[in-house]
Amino acid sequence: MSDALLDPASLEGLLRPRSVAIVGASNDPTRIGGRPLRYYRENGFTGAVYPINPNRDEIQGLKAYPNLSALPEAPDLVLVAIPAAGVVATAEEAAAKGARAMVIFSSGFAEMDEDGTDAGQAMQRRLGEIARESGMRIAGPNCLGVFNATIGHYCTFTASFDHGGFPHTGGIAIVSQSGAYGSHMATLAREKGLGTTYWMTTGNECDVQVADCIAFLADQPDVDVIGCYIEGVADAARLVAALEYAQARRKPVVVMKVGRSPVGAEAAQSHTASLAGADQVYDSIFRRYGALRIDTTEEMLDVAYACTRRTFPTGRKLGIVTISGGGGVVLADAAIAAGLEVPAMPADAQRRLKEMLPFAAVRNPVDITAQAFNDMSLVTKNVETMLAEGGYDLIVNFFTSIPRSKVMNARLRPAMQEAARRFPGRLQVMCMISTPEMTREYESDGYLVFEDPSRAVKALAALCWYGEAFARPPRLAPPDLPAGALPAPAGPVDEREAKRILAAAGIPVVEDRLVRTAEEAGAAAAQFGGPVVLKVSSPDILHKTEVGGVVVGLASPADAAAAFTAMMDRVKAARPAARIEGALVSPMIGDGVECIMGISVDPAFGPVVLFGLGGIFVEVLKDVTLRVAPFGVDDAARMIREVKGFPLLDGARGKPKADVDALADALARLSVFAAANAGRIDSVDVNPILVRPAGQGVVAVDALFVPRT
Repeated sequence: MSDALLDPASLEGLLRPRSVAIVGASNDPTRIGGRPLRYYRENGFTGAVYPINPNRDEIQGLKAYPNLSALPEAPDLVLVAIPAAGVVATAEEAAAKGARAMVIFSSGFAEMDEDGTDAGQAMQRRLGEIARESGMRIAGPNCLGVFNATIGHYCTFTASFDHGGFPHTGGIAIVSQSGAYGSHMATLAREKGLGTTYWMTTGNECDVQVADCIAFLADQPDVDVIGCYIEGVADAARLVAALEYAQARRKPVVVMKVGRSPVGAEAAQSHTASLAGADQVYDSIFRRYGALRIDTTEEMLDVAYACTRRTFPTGRKLGIVTISGGGGVVLADAAIAAGLEVPAMPADAQRRLKEMLPFAAVRNPVDITAQAFNDMSLVTKNVETMLAEGGYDLIVNFFTSIPRSKVMNARLRPAMQEAARRFPGRLQVMCMISTPEMTREYESDGYLVFEDPSRAVKALAALCWYGEAFARPPRLAPPDLPAGALPAPAGPVDEREAKRILAAAGIPVVEDRLVRTAEEAGAAAAQFGGPVVLKVSSPDILHKTEVGGVVVGLASPADAAAAFTAMMDRVKAARPAARIEGALVSPMIGDGVECIMGISVDPAFGPVVLFGLGGIFVEVLKDVTLRVAPFGVDDAARMIREVKGFPLLDGARGKPKADVDALADALARLSVFAAANAGRIDSVDVNPILVRPAGQGVVAVDALFVPRT
């Protein structure tokens, strides 16, 4: 585990306390300080509960104590429900008493400092110091608490239990920075009949962060899936370590990260800086560490429900059995949109299915029509044939409202049980309208049950996402920075110096000659012996094309000499104050795919490497992908394949395949350079980098450094 991640076992006192003290306990069971005490009593919590209130001798039938120091033992957990002014002193008293954990409901801390006084921030900082000094873990302040339904530990003041009852135990765990939204998710899970054993809210995160909760829950054998609501991350390294920890333990993490607003769009100095917004960085982190980012609470609960089967296919082949041609089309369309495959049944299997049911469509989707229900053995045989011979990783059975009929269901369920019995490890969905009781019956048979086919397919695609993430081999180490590597520049540099720095980092660059006269330009063109490119060389001109500082396709020395004179006149007229060192002459390289790679520095995650195809793909379509630096060539190869334009590198339309291996090596080396120079770089553009045909490598044609200011 990374050093950035605290010990998950340190949260035991928070989630499995043997005793709880409630500071600010109320005799009124509807008040913030009274509701948790009522919840403990109603749910049979077997540990000791100590109400703390200096004004009462008894609270809700339990002996009350004036303060923590008066308790007969050190409580495992201290719940704080008093005004903010008294919280720091209470935390100090709890630490001195030897408490293992604390939950702070109280508000009035950093979230209240809009007036610039910083008083709440100062109190919150002190709480963090107490946690670090004592080892007592603190959730909050300004949080809604935690619960562990297995032991009746309801350390929360949410009112959601007053309507609909307490949660069912089950394999779903929820972590939320927002208490109210976390309560909303848990309530919806309960309403849908989904079991939620653990629920944790983190509030202002003076100590316990979402990352700590993920790590703790990843260690719990009764947790199947971890659902997270995240607004922002204070400690990026801790989040990365927690996600990596969960992935290593095959615990799926579903993330609703809100705040998809673009960040950094004003950074017009660099393509990379303008494209690498904070939200895209979060996307890259979740993708790299196997966490699935979703947009809606409905999708969160659908995916969490599917994950409770603990079956994560490594293939994406979907078989569809339907009694409706329309339903089959809906499912097939949804599958392709979700990245699943819908391959046809083998020809021999199609022939035999057709013999059994002549009016059926037997390719895939296999439409058995409602006529099959006249002979339920045909349903069994069709499903069994798909499972045995289709090579499918997943099966969806679309039976619309047929199972809702008790008469039909009494025949259908045994037929489906027989089909599933021979293939116990294969994941199947019943897509149907039924009663809650019938749904539970099919779930007990091992089926996932969905009413909506599109939601069913999305959930299955999520399981495949996790299957692929869990099956990945250990990541390769990043390459070493070459011994002769140069530091990033402290100030503006021209293109030639930028490419020299990249070359020293191990990234191939195009050969060039710096020329200061028309005669030198002609001589350089003659030396290269073919069409050349001429570019103005100036540390003050970041975008050369905007001032007429680039001329391509110069076929002869005379052309190069004439172009030099004309270019100098244009550039001096456009930028009279710019320092102009001359021009660069480089050979034209025509047999390559233009790409862009670059570096940006994210305020939370540090240096980030961007990759995309050049031209319209990056300028208009924003078809780029990101990784936090550093990384190895395996992660770089996955990056390259994530962009929608990847087929252009993979030999689309009969073109030769590009040297993707060399491109991955260059990206990995750029990431190492980025990590080593994080404090010196604002952004770097390598644009374009030409990816030549397989075996011929890559070459950086232009480069721009924007130093940290």
